[in-house]
Amino acid sequence: MLVRLARLADAEALRAIYNEEVLHTTATLDLVPRGLATQREWILEHSGAHPAIVAVEAGEIAGFASVAPYRTRPGYSTTVEDSVYVAAPWRRQGVGRLLLGELLPLVARHGFHSVMARVVDAHPASVALHRSLGFTLVGIEREVGRKFGRWRDVALLQCMLSPDGLDGHPG
Repeated sequence: MLVRLARLADAEALRAIYNEEVLHTTATLDLVPRGLATQREWILEHSGAHPAIVAVEAGEIAGFASVAPYRTRPGYSTTVEDSVYVAAPWRRQGVGRLLLGELLPLVARHGFHSVMARVVDAHPASVALHRSLGFTLVGIEREVGRKFGRWRDVALLQCMLSPDGLDGHPG
């Protein structure tokens, strides 16, 4: 499976993967599906220091991962927050681990020091994915989101980076 930077031509595939999560899961607390123009803007915003990558097999995008600024205040500029989304047919096949495993050294090379992950309802597969790549649980944010008529807790995980990759990276 090929992992590469996201391109504008990937917009429709990424939008379809993301909107499935928006509409049917709590993987994101976003409530409004993205339009194609918005997805294209998102790709442009993730074409520099805060990259988005895709996993491609036989011309099909199996999933994508990205980082975004953690907070807007300048003192947080070396910390990012990750996102990983895998298309339903590709789940439980190692795509998420492949993507996150490629993303972390990439953002370390961009000079970031810490990566945060927010996992709604402490979703077991997402927590396991992040733990497998060196993330540790640093807290639970209680009832900070609301989706599908319920309050949602969010687990906060963190991975410390070194300039060459992950500190203590197990894999």
